[in-house]
Amino acid sequence: MAIRRLPPLRAIEAFVRIVRMGSARAAADELGLSPSALSRRVAALEEFIGRRLFTRQHQAMKLTDEGQAFYDAVSPKFDELAAAVEGQVEDSKVLRLHLGVLPLFGTQRLFPRLPELRKAHPRLHIDIDTSPHLLTRVGDTLDAAIILSKQPDPQFHAVRLDHNRVYAFTSTALVEEIGLNPDQAALSRQTFLIHNELPDSFTAWKLAIAMPGLEPAAIDHYDSGQLILEAAANGLGIGIMHDDHFHRSHDSRLAKLFEIEVESPYSYWFVCRPHALEVRSVRIFHEWLIKAGL
Repeated sequence: MAIRRLPPLRAIEAFVRIVRMGSARAAADELGLSPSALSRRVAALEEFIGRRLFTRQHQAMKLTDEGQAFYDAVSPKFDELAAAVEGQVEDSKVLRLHLGVLPLFGTQRLFPRLPELRKAHPRLHIDIDTSPHLLTRVGDTLDAAIILSKQPDPQFHAVRLDHNRVYAFTSTALVEEIGLNPDQAALSRQTFLIHNELPDSFTAWKLAIAMPGLEPAAIDHYDSGQLILEAAANGLGIGIMHDDHFHRSHDSRLAKLFEIEVESPYSYWFVCRPHALEVRSVRIFHEWLIKAGL
């Protein structure tokens, strides 16, 4: 039987990554290509199928209706092919999991428990990725990820790992200066340290202390929870973070402001594509993570 002619796999890969990452530049960086090389791959795919997949305006690429239809049809098959190939080339002595993790979750919660997993499944090895945009890369360069989110997109298989509370904490030296229950005037003279991915935590905390109009002297933004802990401990400001991270830090340099319970808008979630649970490495980690109660 004759084999149907297919477009170059690299062209399909380029197309899928642009859609999933939402940016041609991000996709080019991920693939190690120049923007022009990435554009040529997409153009070759468009020529092969005879459809225009994107509209191009300056540096932006937006899916056409035909492009969306093509993605919906091809994306699941592309994932199945990638999983099938990986299953055939995988070293029979090693099960490999590509896992995205936020650094603070990794150091405080995951790594201390991983020896248990290694003992139970010595063939399972995990490649850890702490780069940004974890969710957009699940099903592409990542098999699964542990993310902070209000509610992951329903297209993903998602398991909620915890329920958190929001804490405000700072150095013990600053607490001696402003007290454990400072008024709005004192707080308005302070710098607050906010995680880029958790902006609504600060809003929830202000509402809980009945100061919704609080405007601090400055807000410094961080992309690392670990650095927020360290910055607060060194007196650089008041950190707004989850209670779990504060308690697990066991840092005597830190003190909590206000004895209040503030529900966080965000939780940690394990996410993967639904079909990924058919892959043994993903399934083993998924089942262990739930039982371990991290």
